[in-house]
Amino acid sequence: MVDIVEEMPANVVKRILENSDSNTRQLINEILKYPPDSAGSIMTTEFINLHANMTIGDAIKRIREKGLDSETIETCYVTDSVRHLIGFVTIRTIILSDENAKIEDVMNRNVISVGTTEDQETVANLFAKYDLTVLPVVDNEKRIVGIVTVDDAIDVLQRETTEDIEKMAAITPTDKPYLKKTAYEIWKSRIPWLLILMISATFTGMIISHFEDALKTYVILTAYIPMLMDTGGNSGSQTSVTVIRSLSLHELSFSDILRVVWKEFRVAFLCSVTLALVYFLKLMLFDETGIYVALVICVTLILTVFVAKLVGCILPMAAKKIGFDPAVMASPFITTIVDAISLLIYFNIASFVLRI
Repeated sequence: MVDIVEEMPANVVKRILENSDSNTRQLINEILKYPPDSAGSIMTTEFINLHANMTIGDAIKRIREKGLDSETIETCYVTDSVRHLIGFVTIRTIILSDENAKIEDVMNRNVISVGTTEDQETVANLFAKYDLTVLPVVDNEKRIVGIVTVDDAIDVLQRETTEDIEKMAAITPTDKPYLKKTAYEIWKSRIPWLLILMISATFTGMIISHFEDALKTYVILTAYIPMLMDTGGNSGSQTSVTVIRSLSLHELSFSDILRVVWKEFRVAFLCSVTLALVYFLKLMLFDETGIYVALVICVTLILTVFVAKLVGCILPMAAKKIGFDPAVMASPFITTIVDAISLLIYFNIASFVLRI
């Protein structure tokens, strides 16, 4: 009901709340007050809580009374007299325990919980990290207010992954499936990024124009610009996608930046030398370019891969540090930056080696 209410106009929401009973109205308002994309906004308040001083027999009676209205009965949460979360007990443990045993004697006190304002993506990642099927949500005073189940977590992960993929492709994320979006909506989500990238790509044209005289002297240099730009863009994209995914899974943080840079530096060395050697052979055997032109191209190739790898790892981590979504710093922006830098390297090396 909350999911529906969130999408309704204000006057319709008012009528729904007016025609709901007091308990339903209280629950709706309780969930609606939490920030969007938070644990509180995706939780359900239908769960079974048990008291620590209950016997197993009393717990079974309570489960039978409340079970039909609960989201799940596989895990029951144990609270004190003021609903502070102190542990949990599984239905398996309850069934296999003596009826006269106390809940506090069989419960597990090592309970993982999240706050109501915790980001939903963080919540979903906890399910994967700890192999959970349900996760309790507590307020600022550690009182349990709801639970998030694994099916909700899967929905969140699917939405967040789709959002990251769209951002990495320079598309403004939307919740609608592709076939339900109009051409106008697709245009609106794509055109701002295309305009930004088009304008930023003009720097590439400015660099080529600046070195127009060099290109007139050595026209053959023009033929290798696409290869250098594409190789740089692909190298940067490989690194950025790997780093962005690791950041989203919390495998990396900004404090790891030096370790990441050092690793990518070594990867760049291996990749660039391999590419340069292969391309040098191609230039000498098939293109029959001069040794100096081949040298310019291969040195540029090596430096371009180095720059691309470093930009691809530093930009997403820096974006995460200052509060931006690292997915925005993926392929499109990195490719544009690397293209400009690779051209500057190319023409400066050509000017130095070929004396143009």
